[in-house]
Amino acid sequence: MKRLCILASFIFAAACLLQAPAVAQAVDTTVCNILANPQSFDGKVVRIKGTVVAGFDQFIVKGDKCGQPVDGIWLAYPQGSKAKAGPVALLELQPARNFSGKFQTEQRQPVKLEKDKSFKQFDSLLAQPHVKGAGLCLGCTRYEVTATLVGRLDGVKDASLQRDAAGKIIGFGGFGNLNAYPARLVLQSVSDVTSKEIDYSKADALSKGEAKLFSGNGDLYDPIIAAQKSVARLGSSQAGIQGQKDMAEFGKPGEHTGVTLSYGTINEATPKGDAQGTHDSPDGVLFNCILNLSRLEGDAEVRAIVHLGQHVADLRHPAKPDQIADLYFLEYNAWTMTTADAMANGDKFLTLPGGYLIWNSSWSAADRVKNVDDTIKDFLANEMMLSR
Repeated sequence: MKRLCILASFIFAAACLLQAPAVAQAVDTTVCNILANPQSFDGKVVRIKGTVVAGFDQFIVKGDKCGQPVDGIWLAYPQGSKAKAGPVALLELQPARNFSGKFQTEQRQPVKLEKDKSFKQFDSLLAQPHVKGAGLCLGCTRYEVTATLVGRLDGVKDASLQRDAAGKIIGFGGFGNLNAYPARLVLQSVSDVTSKEIDYSKADALSKGEAKLFSGNGDLYDPIIAAQKSVARLGSSQAGIQGQKDMAEFGKPGEHTGVTLSYGTINEATPKGDAQGTHDSPDGVLFNCILNLSRLEGDAEVRAIVHLGQHVADLRHPAKPDQIADLYFLEYNAWTMTTADAMANGDKFLTLPGGYLIWNSSWSAADRVKNVDDTIKDFLANEMMLSR
């Protein structure tokens, strides 16, 4: 009888093992290999060694001279991770309920994050803000982190938005900010964590003793109205006219324009981001602007809204109907507008992640345009890993 029980237990255990879902083996690869053909890795579990940066509107694994327009993979935590690191501002595009183009909800294999000691170290390092400088520093973090990352890779052949002959958006692109990244890694585990402190010393030395500005007004403070007033200080200049158009995308109080501003977690891959919306929009597209308010103190929130407003305007109203608005173009325009807004509102300095001083009020009038332009191009190429 005892032998029969042992035999029965063995058969039952073997049956359970046969029925259990197979655990996908990680494919060892590189960031450049993935970016060369993201679609071929779609749905696979991959293992890569890479450097991660969490900036203003980016959370990426950087490529090493991969030669792609976007030399980085968007990084995301699984839903419900409740982790700290990530971007401070994000614009996600979503098909509205009345979207007339082509859209198919993707069914993706769930990922469970291993919250071990290595992950906690990884997340904590990337979440530490740079706080030494007194001037405005948008989304500046203290460290970049190199690690071995394992996770599910989501990839598409083309991350650009598809438009019809009239310029209307009829198809969506990739992942992350502006849906502009052709590859996304949903993190499963982290190991071999090392960090490097980012050098902000030059910008910090210049802004030492500078008081931070805040245009809020207690409980009556409305960030959209504050941003509208902020760009109004640009007057009738070309930037001022554009800024007014940008802020008009958010609409008047109570008006539904398809553009929303919300606050919360923006470091997770959520089903909402891969699904069709439940509300209509004038052009069939929802523009979801999300901010991490804990990292946007004072007027940094206003600058972030101005930045996202420029993105929305560029995407909704392309200069030419068939224009492909690549990420470099979109970020260049948005940082130009953000800098102009900072100048008009009395900011003496403005620093970007990585220690890039994009505005210094002591620059001579003759040098300002060139200095801003050079800094933006340098920042986009070497920090955001973008090219034309």
